[in-house]
Amino acid sequence: MPYRVSPLRRWSREHWILAGLGLSLGALVATIVPGLANAVEGTSHDVDARTTLALPLPPLAAVDADAADTGPLWQTVHVRSGQTLGAVFEEMGVPATVMHRVLEIPAAKGPLSRLREGAELAFEFGDDGQLRGLRFDRDEANRIELRIDAEAITQTLIERPLERRIMIASGEITSSLYADGARAGLSNNAINQMANAFSYDIDFSRDLRDGDQFQVVYEELWRDGERVRAGDVVAASFVNRGTEYTALRFERNGKYEFFDHTGRPLKKSFMRMPIEFARLSSRFNPNRRHPILGTVRAHRGVDYAASPGTPIMSAGDGRVSFVGWQNGYGRTVVVDHGRGHTTLYAHMSRFGSYKVGQQVQQGGVIGYVGSTGLASGPHLHYEFRVNGAHRDPLTVTMPKPEPLTGAELARFQAATAPAMAQLRRIGGVRLASR
Repeated sequence: MPYRVSPLRRWSREHWILAGLGLSLGALVATIVPGLANAVEGTSHDVDARTTLALPLPPLAAVDADAADTGPLWQTVHVRSGQTLGAVFEEMGVPATVMHRVLEIPAAKGPLSRLREGAELAFEFGDDGQLRGLRFDRDEANRIELRIDAEAITQTLIERPLERRIMIASGEITSSLYADGARAGLSNNAINQMANAFSYDIDFSRDLRDGDQFQVVYEELWRDGERVRAGDVVAASFVNRGTEYTALRFERNGKYEFFDHTGRPLKKSFMRMPIEFARLSSRFNPNRRHPILGTVRAHRGVDYAASPGTPIMSAGDGRVSFVGWQNGYGRTVVVDHGRGHTTLYAHMSRFGSYKVGQQVQQGGVIGYVGSTGLASGPHLHYEFRVNGAHRDPLTVTMPKPEPLTGAELARFQAATAPAMAQLRRIGGVRLASR
């Protein structure tokens, strides 16, 4: 009978070791699981045993109504075209009596009596609907705040300093000076300043050509991080028909003027045309037939036809030497400019405010267009004389203004050097000789 080996005997030593480990793990699990069950049970029991208690809250502190106020609430309005201060106060429901009290304050009378379109006014009202605060700008850099009560009005000056930033613009003429200037980012004011600076050398109504170029250095005024408006032109260059002109702003004798790069004023000693909005109706002619007398007699000046009342300006700085009636000239003014130069203005409807012996600056209004004397219609008869001899105002060589010299020239060069450097950077300025 064959001998049988027991299955237990067939296990190797490794089998016995693994079996022992299995038994050990089983015993360990059997010990841990009941403990975990008890722990879960205990936790559930603890949660169920918790109780919510009502605890007293600390008393609230008394609230001060003034302290709770976050500040005055201002209602801001902007003045519309043609709107008066009375209309604004009426619109805001403020009695005229309060407005009159406000206008008694010296700091308020000026700014509020001359309201311009867009001006900002701010009103603060109390809980009873009564006006208790008014705020307005005295000027660009200062604001006035009024506190109003039944007894008195008090004022506070709030400074609002302006920051001047230097800006640059450049462009090319393709349609018109104003359209291309605006396209370059210039304001109408800046375009006008540039045109006026170069008006003695460039006739912008006749001389402008496509391809002309300009560069402008100008100021912008900012306040509290916001742009307020465009400022003045600091420097400019203009290339017209291949010739370049330069204008640099410089303060002399308390006012700003434009000079070329050599320090010579751009403003000429005389204006060729001392009247605006006029048409040249008759030229300088030694053999002209008089339109009224019918005789051949020299026309020793030029005539500008214009509407009655058009202002007539002094062609240059000088002293008024005659104001009155002169035969066929009618109402006439004569200005002596020194160095043998005089100008005559005839056929005026009325005179300006200048009297004989008074000094008049170039551009000062000395009278108004009329048809007094031997005149066929309203016009200005304008004569230019050198040492008593008549010269054609349209062709005579005008004397150049005196340039800056010495210490004043050195001050001009130092003051305008930064603007000149800006022009060089943006346009490669070719400084044309004048």
